Amino acid sequence: MTTSTQAYGEPWYWDNRYSNEPGPFDWYQKYLTLAPITNLYVPPAQPVLVVGCGNSAFSEGMVVDGGYTDVVNIDISSVVIKAMKTKHQDCPKLKFMKMDARDMSDFESGSFGAVIDKGTLDSILCGNNSRQNATKMLEEIWRVLKDKGVYVLVTYGAPLYRLRLLRESCSWTIKLHVIEKLASEEKSDNPVWELTKPVPLNDDGSSVEEALGQNPDVHYIYICTKINA
Repeated sequence: MTTSTQAYGEPWYWDNRYSNEPGPFDWYQKYLTLAPITNLYVPPAQPVLVVGCGNSAFSEGMVVDGGYTDVVNIDISSVVIKAMKTKHQDCPKLKFMKMDARDMSDFESGSFGAVIDKGTLDSILCGNNSRQNATKMLEEIWRVLKDKGVYVLVTYGAPLYRLRLLRESCSWTIKLHVIEKLASEEKSDNPVWELTKPVPLNDDGSSVEEALGQNPDVHYIYICTKINA
C-alpha cells in the first residue's frame, strides 16, 4: 500500500484530491503573508512561473494585489488545470498548463525571471526515486530561468535537508529567509526572525540553528539566484 505522503509525487493522487476537494487551498502560506518576499526578489515586469500551482489563490493574489502581469502556472493534475483555466478564463495575465515540473520542454531556456515553488519540491521528495526526481525538477527550473533569475522555494525543509540538494543540483547563490508557520497578514509582535532579513547561512546551515534556536516553528524560504556556470 502506498501511503498518502508517498503518493504526493503521483498525478493520480492529485487528480483524486482535486476532484474531491475543489475549493481553493494554499500550501504553507498565502500571497499576502509572502508578498514582502516577492516584492523583494520577484520583478513584476518579468514572466513568473509557479510550479505545482494546484488550486491555490497565490497566483491570483500576485496579479490582483501585486501588479504582476504574466504569471504562468503548471501542475501535474489535468483535473485542477481544467478547473483553474475555467475559473480564470477572463484573466489573460494568468495562464494554466498541465505539465510535469521534471520535464518543462515546452518552455525555452531562459523564459522566466522567477520561479515560485510552495511545497512542490517537498511533494516530490515524498515520492519514489525522490532524489533523482527532485534533481530533475531543479535542473529544469534552473534551465527555464533567465540568467540571475530567482527560484523562490517555500518548504518545511531545514538547511540540513535542503542545502546540499540545492547546491549539488545546479549553480545557485542562496539566501535564506524564514516565516512563522501560522503567519497572518497582521504583523506578529515577536516574530522568530524578521521576514525580509536574510538568516545567516554558512556552508552546512548550522548558523541557522544558532540564529533561530532548535526546531523553530517556521517555513524556510530559499532564494536561489541562477548563476550561469
